[in-house]
Amino acid sequence: MDNGASSYRRFLDGDESAFDEIMKELFHSLVFFIDRYVHDVHTAEDIAIDVFSDLIVHKHRYHFGVSLKTYLFMLGRSRALDYNKHRKIISVTALCEAEELPSDEKTLEEMVLDDERKRALSAAVAKLPEAMRVAIHLIYFEEMSYHEAAKIMKKNRKQVDNLIYRAKKELRILLREAGEPFK
Repeated sequence: MDNGASSYRRFLDGDESAFDEIMKELFHSLVFFIDRYVHDVHTAEDIAIDVFSDLIVHKHRYHFGVSLKTYLFMLGRSRALDYNKHRKIISVTALCEAEELPSDEKTLEEMVLDDERKRALSAAVAKLPEAMRVAIHLIYFEEMSYHEAAKIMKKNRKQVDNLIYRAKKELRILLREAGEPFK
């Protein structure tokens, strides 16, 4: 998967519908990511729209050196940090996992246990330092590579690797204290 790069090339060649494809593929994950910084979904949507507008207005800033998704997330992170700097808002938010639709095969007991595990994991992730939370989000929820996450976080790959290692170690401890096994 090229994370929108081929669609963006088509957009640059004049295919307006290609930009709609990019928006459908990346908008919601970008909003979700930006929301981790600004803690307001409406503001996150505004910033995401601004990022996509920048992609239209400044068509040749993106040089295909990284995936389009990584580029947009880098812009989104930068704009979110600027927003926080101007608003002087720095706070912690809980990581809420998207709920899966229950399958017919799951019993009520299994669904309750899954929900409790998600809450315990969300609470444990919320206790992590911000850099660890962001690294966990990018790697496991956005399914980015360590290299892409490093670019977004303005760190090198080894630093992201170390953050993930320390985050997992800390999560094991926090989940054990909460009585949940770490898988």
